[in-house]
Amino acid sequence: MNDSATPAASFPVTNRNRVRRKPDRARFDKATVYDILDSAMVAHIAYVIDGQPYCTPTGFWREDDRLYWHGSSASRMIRAQAAGLPVCVTATHLDAIVLARSGFHHSVNYRSVMAYGTTRLVEGEAEKQRVFDGFVDRFFPGRSQEIRPATVQETKATTFIVMDIEDASGKIRATHVMDDEADYALPVWTARYPVHQVLGAAEECPRQLPGLSLPDGLQGYQAGRRLDEVLLEAYHTTYPTKG
Repeated sequence: MNDSATPAASFPVTNRNRVRRKPDRARFDKATVYDILDSAMVAHIAYVIDGQPYCTPTGFWREDDRLYWHGSSASRMIRAQAAGLPVCVTATHLDAIVLARSGFHHSVNYRSVMAYGTTRLVEGEAEKQRVFDGFVDRFFPGRSQEIRPATVQETKATTFIVMDIEDASGKIRATHVMDDEADYALPVWTARYPVHQVLGAAEECPRQLPGLSLPDGLQGYQAGRRLDEVLLEAYHTTYPTKG
């Protein structure tokens, strides 16, 4: 195979995505960056309109080196991004709270990604319908085939934005208490508290028709499971060959 046709395994380090503070925590390999993105359900989209910065949380998902998100066709964010806008997309997992012997060394463990690119509108009825179904199936594998199709009005009211990831970087802190050596002699209680989003038991609709059971695509959504693990599993079920 021609090396030029092989997708790069890492994002190039640029002036924009370089991690300047704690560079040892930086991750540029796509496997790590994508795992952080694919195990998240919500991202924050940062952009500027007429000199005013905005940052909007929204549901999102990835296909190859592209990120997709949606919004109301009437929203200011969507109208601006549909015309093409530089944005920064971020996703973060809070993994632990770290209590140290000084305020300076109190910290949190986390996994985060910052991805950069320029937005464009998803156009064409066939592509928009594909993305509409993809939005559902990314989180709930196969569900687009089980539910009522979107109506013309619902499709018109929803706009999808796509962004090719031009460059990105991940950042991970996954350590215990890290105090100054002299501070370990201080009589201060310290600890690390793990933090996870955990699914509760399903609360079925009171008007659920009788005889219905949990679909195969939702079998991973079990009470007590970590949400990030379920989302990553769902992603790879929907996109089994994606990196």
